This record gives sequence, C-alpha cells and structure tokens, in this order.
Amino acid sequence: MVDPEVIDFPVLQVDSPVSYLTAFFIPAFDAVCPVLPSETVIVALGVSTAGSVDPRIGLLIGLAAFGACVGDNLCYFIGRRFSSRINRHFFSGDRGAKKREWADRTLDRFGARLIIACRFIPGGRTTVTLTCGVTEFRRRTFLWATALACVIWASYAFAVGRLSGKVFEENHWLGIVVALAIVVLVAVPVEVTRRAVGWWRTRHSGRSESASYDPRVRKI
Repeated sequence: MVDPEVIDFPVLQVDSPVSYLTAFFIPAFDAVCPVLPSETVIVALGVSTAGSVDPRIGLLIGLAAFGACVGDNLCYFIGRRFSSRINRHFFSGDRGAKKREWADRTLDRFGARLIIACRFIPGGRTTVTLTCGVTEFRRRTFLWATALACVIWASYAFAVGRLSGKVFEENHWLGIVVALAIVVLVAVPVEVTRRAVGWWRTRHSGRSESASYDPRVRKI
C-alpha cells in the first residue's frame, strides 16, 4: 500500500513540459468533446503546485485559459460551418422552429452572461458555444465573452486546486477530491438556475402567445 504522504505528481510540476501541454490541450479538447471535464486536470495542476511561488504558474493558468478559449471558438466555428445540417436535424418542423426562436431570443438577451455562466458547466459550455455558431450569434461579443469566461474559469479552478493542495499538503489525492467537490458544488446551482430560468421563460412565453390569440375576437 502506498503511503499517502509520499504521493506526488512530478509529471504535473511547473518544470515538466507535460504540464504545459496538458494545460492547453485538455481544456481545448474538452470544449469540443466533453468526455472528461477539464476541471479535473486544472485542479490537479493547482494541487501539484500548491505552496509554490514559481512565476511559471501564471503561464500554466494562461495556457489553460487560452486552450479553453480556442476550444470554445472551434466549437462556434463547427456550429456555424454546419449550421444548415444541424438546423435540418434539430430545428426542423414547428417544434424545432420554436426551439430555434427560443435560442435566438435567449442568446440575444443573455448572450454574454450565458456564455460566461455555462463555461463552469461541463457539457453545458459545449452546447451553448455550438448553439452560438448555429444561430450566428454576434462574433465580436462571443470572442470577448469566451475570453473573459475562460480566464475566470482557469483562475478559479487553479485557485481551488492550490487551496486544497495547501490544506491537504500531506495527501494530494484528498486535496484533488475536495477541490473537485467544490467545483461540482459551484456548477450544480448554476446549471439548476439556468434550467429553471429557461423553463420559466418558455412557459411564460407560451402563456403570452396563448393570451395574445383569442379565437373569439375577429378582425373587422
């Protein structure tokens, strides 16, 4: 049995090239194909560098943010490039047209805020960025919103990892588990709120449309 006190992550130290490759490529890949939440890797980097004041830590955070931003914009490009095909599959018919109208209206009203909030939701960020591309959401707004979201996201995940790694410096595995638990506790309320607001607005919009149409009223 391995003594938790001797568990270390030498591969993820600031002097390891693997750390820099991981910091960039995992968030970029996760933004397009959310198989493994990239928060796991960023948290592990934070835990492994806990207590260090090496200035290269800033480079790791910057690469993580840049990789995530590249992935988000690639997802936007995919959505825009294949928008006609995606529209045929997901937004066809009356029901699809209503979904598309709701997506356009939601992004037009909450675009930047929605992009920033959903960056903290694994899988949710891919859906939003892809939808932005399909609906041809404003490119300039998308660029600055994803850049800001990715900087906040990378700094937050790294900081949580460093804090947990410092508190549990004798057991890095426990530090990672606690840090990931904190990340999940933050992501869940964001996702629940997003879904609740979407449900309420969809229901409210449906009521408004029903109220605006009265078959008993005829035009003269």
